[in-house]
Amino acid sequence: MTYQAALLRRTLALPSLRNTLSRSRVSVCTSTAPSPYLLCPAARLAFADTPFSSRYITSRPQQALPTTTAPAQARPLATGTALTGRTYKNANRLYLRQQVRLCSSRRHNMCRTHHLGGADDVASSIDVTQGREVLPKAIKPLHYVVQLEPDFEKFTFDGTVTVDLDAVEDTDKVVLNSTEIKIKSATFKEIKGEEQVPLGTVDADGVVYDTDLQTATFDFGSPVKAGSKYQIQIEFEGILNDNMAGFYRSSYKDKDGKTQYLATTQMEPTDCRKAFPCFDEPALKATFQIVLIADKNLTCLSNMNEESDTPVALDNGKVKHTFATSPKMSTYLVAFIVGDLRYIETNEFRIPVRVYATPGSEHLGKFSLDLAARTLKFYEETFESPYPLPKMDMVAIPDFSAGAMENWGLVTYRLVDLLFDETTSGASTKQRVAEVVQHELAHQWFGNLVTMDFWDGLWLNEGFATWMSWYSCNVFYPEWKVWESYVADNLQSALSLDSLRSSHPIEVPVKKISEINQIFDAISYSKGSCVLRMVSQYIGEETFMKGIRAYLKRHAYKNTVTKDLWDALSEASGKDISGMMDVWTRQIGHPVVSITETENGIKVKQNRFLRTADVKPHEDEVHYPIVLGLRTKGGIDEDILLTEREKEISVDKEFYKVNANHSGIYRTLYPADRLEKLGQAAKQGLLTVEDRTGMVADAGALVASGHQKTSGFLSLIKGFTEEDEYVVWSEILNRVGSIRGAWVFEDQAIKDGLKAFNKDIISGIAHKLGWEFKSGDSHILQQFKALAFGSAGMSDDDVVVAAAKEMFGKFVAGDKTAIHPNLRSSVYAIALKTGGRAEWEAVRNAYATGANSDERNTALRALGRSKDPKCIKDTLALSLSEDVKEQDIYLPLAGLRGHSEGINALWSWAKENWDKLEQKLPPGLGMLGSIVQIVTSSFTTEEQIADVKAFFDKRSTKGFDKGLAQALDAVSAKAKWLERDREDVAEWLKGEGYLV
Repeated sequence: MTYQAALLRRTLALPSLRNTLSRSRVSVCTSTAPSPYLLCPAARLAFADTPFSSRYITSRPQQALPTTTAPAQARPLATGTALTGRTYKNANRLYLRQQVRLCSSRRHNMCRTHHLGGADDVASSIDVTQGREVLPKAIKPLHYVVQLEPDFEKFTFDGTVTVDLDAVEDTDKVVLNSTEIKIKSATFKEIKGEEQVPLGTVDADGVVYDTDLQTATFDFGSPVKAGSKYQIQIEFEGILNDNMAGFYRSSYKDKDGKTQYLATTQMEPTDCRKAFPCFDEPALKATFQIVLIADKNLTCLSNMNEESDTPVALDNGKVKHTFATSPKMSTYLVAFIVGDLRYIETNEFRIPVRVYATPGSEHLGKFSLDLAARTLKFYEETFESPYPLPKMDMVAIPDFSAGAMENWGLVTYRLVDLLFDETTSGASTKQRVAEVVQHELAHQWFGNLVTMDFWDGLWLNEGFATWMSWYSCNVFYPEWKVWESYVADNLQSALSLDSLRSSHPIEVPVKKISEINQIFDAISYSKGSCVLRMVSQYIGEETFMKGIRAYLKRHAYKNTVTKDLWDALSEASGKDISGMMDVWTRQIGHPVVSITETENGIKVKQNRFLRTADVKPHEDEVHYPIVLGLRTKGGIDEDILLTEREKEISVDKEFYKVNANHSGIYRTLYPADRLEKLGQAAKQGLLTVEDRTGMVADAGALVASGHQKTSGFLSLIKGFTEEDEYVVWSEILNRVGSIRGAWVFEDQAIKDGLKAFNKDIISGIAHKLGWEFKSGDSHILQQFKALAFGSAGMSDDDVVVAAAKEMFGKFVAGDKTAIHPNLRSSVYAIALKTGGRAEWEAVRNAYATGANSDERNTALRALGRSKDPKCIKDTLALSLSEDVKEQDIYLPLAGLRGHSEGINALWSWAKENWDKLEQKLPPGLGMLGSIVQIVTSSFTTEEQIADVKAFFDKRSTKGFDKGLAQALDAVSAKAKWLERDREDVAEWLKGEGYLV
């Protein structure tokens, strides 16, 4: 999936203006920058419609055992779920008899080190060697036949699942995952060749449920013998829920304004068990045949093609669609859809590729359709591995918690991540759609063909898909120069979250169902992809791809752990990749490399980097293997490694730079005079865009963490008068935004001074570039114009504000072309910031009447920019109204984080409406955690932290405890920053004439 992620999810990244691809569910990056001060394509991505995500967005917050072992977990049973039969909290009698799964001592010790609770919190059902809540390993699934019939009147579905089983150990019970499903009956047979021997039946009252572990246990009264084959058939009824999980309903308005429904799925990570009883763990792969019964006028889709062009007519007037048997795959990749859909198709790939959407919007899939066909061909050639399914369908879903989901052969997307209108959407939206599509198609190999063994290996799926989407985007659109923006985007997202004490390792031990969704975040997606980028730069891209091809070939249709990938890359390169990279994936955090100049060169020293500037000795014991990437006039030396605490390196001090192109995952602290010399080197053309962007990012991060004074950073930025690259300016403005965000509750005079400084550095560029868009404008120039216009306007540049008001006035008067798509978010924000109720009503109307999701969401995101108390109140009320889909609740909250009035109102609103939020967004689904981060992470004082803690001390934080801890860490970092540099900034502003 895409952060949350993503971006799905991608990140909502409001504080840091980061947009990270994620499977995104909504995940909020808790950096120190506020979003409001940068209105541009980057900001539009930062306010991305897809979370990265929790499955960061949203990804939606991830090693391998032999295929006979099992992993995964599930979410808590929703309140009000109807179950029959006997329900026990812990069916210990059964699990005491099950043999625990074994794992290597290294992983066992690692998991013990990170154990989150005591021995009593681990049920006897779990594998105690790793602390995972998993199914007993006595039985393995081989093949499923799943028949489902949705009822759009009752919002339920009837189903039958038949599973062929292989007994690998003796047992006397059958245990599957099941939740929010009413099991009516189950029958059990032994398979002896062609003969089926009945062994027993269990009725509804005989099923034993474990609501915590989300399992159903069947005792058929017959022993199950290792080495024998069996079959279980279960009849059940489920809820066609509106929680965007499992088999759920999604609504939309037809051309007549009438609400229509379709039924669709979202199984990852542990919601297949809501659609049908199953062995819902990634290592328990099997083949699947799906059968759907529906009205004859509805389209039915699944992972595979239909066996017949003519569905079977039934006596009740419905038809039965039977789909071909799938390859071996994990349950979280199973997908099926029933609804009134239309499609467009291309034959530019060797198999059919289609984009489906609700009637009237399918034509907007043309860009994604053409890109998908090209991308599948490119991936086949690059991986030297054919795409193994007979078709590729991509479907735009009106209600979708993530950014997209990589279901094998049936990829599902949020509308805004698949449908693109060239006439109404800007350059940044086009790039986002391209990245999401290429991310999901990369998963068809990395994740679907070869799958992580358990969720602690999530990064194997998401890190690679993220890296591959940038790699392929660079091949397809070299003029976009995506590797330059990668430094400002993906790398900074990773470093931002990883600079918090409450971060986690890439390979994070996962025990409980409630923990899984929380790791679809910037660590699994962005840091994971950065690790792969670091390796690819170290051994060379050709060698890297050679290792990837070997990995895919060796492990096709199987499950893997991280070591399997490192082994393949080690064999391809002849280098000990595993020995080098284990630290990066198994240890939390990253270092800051301090440079001291010596007589013959430099001394480099590494220490743990924390944004809160309070690293304790026991937190600074890891020595990261660092590729120094030393740039000199002679080129780049990638062979110099820092594996110890410190070392001396001989280098010509006339010109050098550490971490060339910023492919390394660390910050670099230079002496002040060297930083000045590097500034001169940049003017002489000795540094790349990536170098300059990374230098600004490092300087900003080091200021926020107390390694340098904020005044020094402001002086440095003021000297960037000759910089003319979009990505560098994006990072500059982001870092200035970080300072303004940390100072958001300070005296108005100080805030005005920082705003004046922002205007001073960007207005000239805005006026020079202008804000008219020509047909010959490059992709990057379009984004640069929008960046400068938005930042200058939000800093009260009179000329820009006047232009924005003029555009807005014409738009409100009926000229829908008055605002260019690249400027829409900025114009709305400026109008709301400088206007009143009339402007708020106009933007609210733009949301209600927008031609597509991109237009509507742009308006919805902007509403919080108004500081008018009544408008703030109405914006908050709108988020919980029927006019906003649950997937979009966070969008109207976004702009409120740009001003102290909005930040305070957000928290008050959250406290007043907590019960309603918890009901609408169950903690296990991930989005509640994103809301918690949105309403808390913009605070800046210890008093505000105390208020948040006092509120949640009385409530359960299960399902979002990590996100809450990260938000409070970010606030604590800002509080310490203010304590250190409050007077420093005031003195600098006064000395530079920015204080009146």
